[in-house]
Amino acid sequence: MNFEYSQKSKDLQHKLSAFIEEHIVPIEAEYIAFQSDANNQWTRFPKIELLKQKAKEAGLWNLFLPKDYGTLSPGLTNLEYAPLAEIMGRKIWVSEIFNCSAPDTGNMEVLAKYGNEAQKKQWLIPLMNGEIRSAFLMTEPQVASSDATNIETSIVLEGDEYVINGKKWWSSGGMDPHCKIAIVMGKTDTTKHRHQQQSMILVPMDTPGLKIVRALSVFGYVDSPEGHAEIILENVRVPKENLILGEGRGFEIAQGRLGPGRIHHCMRLVGMAQYALELMSQRTLERETFGKKFYEYSSIRQEIAKSACEIEQARLLTLSAADKMDKEGNKEAKDIIAMIKIVAPNMAQKVIDSAIQVLGGKGVSQDTYLPHYFAIARILRLADGPDEVHMYQLGKSCIQKYGKNS
Repeated sequence: MNFEYSQKSKDLQHKLSAFIEEHIVPIEAEYIAFQSDANNQWTRFPKIELLKQKAKEAGLWNLFLPKDYGTLSPGLTNLEYAPLAEIMGRKIWVSEIFNCSAPDTGNMEVLAKYGNEAQKKQWLIPLMNGEIRSAFLMTEPQVASSDATNIETSIVLEGDEYVINGKKWWSSGGMDPHCKIAIVMGKTDTTKHRHQQQSMILVPMDTPGLKIVRALSVFGYVDSPEGHAEIILENVRVPKENLILGEGRGFEIAQGRLGPGRIHHCMRLVGMAQYALELMSQRTLERETFGKKFYEYSSIRQEIAKSACEIEQARLLTLSAADKMDKEGNKEAKDIIAMIKIVAPNMAQKVIDSAIQVLGGKGVSQDTYLPHYFAIARILRLADGPDEVHMYQLGKSCIQKYGKNS
């Protein structure tokens, strides 16, 4: 097991870090001020498109796609991409600049892996070019969506069209003014086996019957401009050609989508935690109480030491998962993917909380990313499956592997 990065990955890490320092850090305060202004909600930061063009020209575009798409993707493995996701995670808002932000990454992977040629031409290429954004509609307010077999949205074939009815929430990306297409998960046949009832279908956001009810906030953060939407689908009609892969293939698609996405999430969380660790360490040199610098307190040193250990443990575990996915595929890596989804958000939440405690009042203000990152880490203990689901499945797998019949 060797986690030595390829030269290709090392070169891109250097280029990405240099790009952020040269083009993004100088305007960071301007971006934060823009986002903090309530008048700018659901409005895109004016310099984003210029930065995206510069990223394209620098060859820092679609870094996440594991398959080579010519000039549109460098064709990295999961292990090669993982450290890049960590770098972007330190300033979470920059992922879009490199066309590497959720839910677009997962949606592009779905279209690249499962879409037909017409679907790729109409939606994948514009997404890969960064011309549009997308949404993913899976979770529903009326049911416990951690068990996706509970999903009630209906997708019924009538002639040459599918008619969709249901209510979704936590529809990532749905509020973005550039969001043009949604991937919707629902049931096409409730008489089939419980894992063969679901399908995924493409629904343009301007389709009649699709209505955004409201934006949902996460601990007060609306994550503008992409946001999280509550959406009603009422007699929404789309051509039958919009179905992805085929009826009853929804779970298969979901598993293909979520594996790489969890690597991305977890490495971004490692980046957030690393940011918190560095901020916390810097603060110990700046502040003193009762005649002593913060760094002189044993309790603070211990907290920083434990945080450093926990970050490195989560980083190595995530890299191990990426390596196994690359070598053996998503199915064989499912247990370690569950492990990182349990470990990384909890680790990040704990480390960020420690940093907030050391920074005191500054740690809970808008002067750092810590409060927002704490909110992100907390919701990622729910998103893509709550902790309990991953522990339930991982525990079951361990018992099957190691347990013995009496």
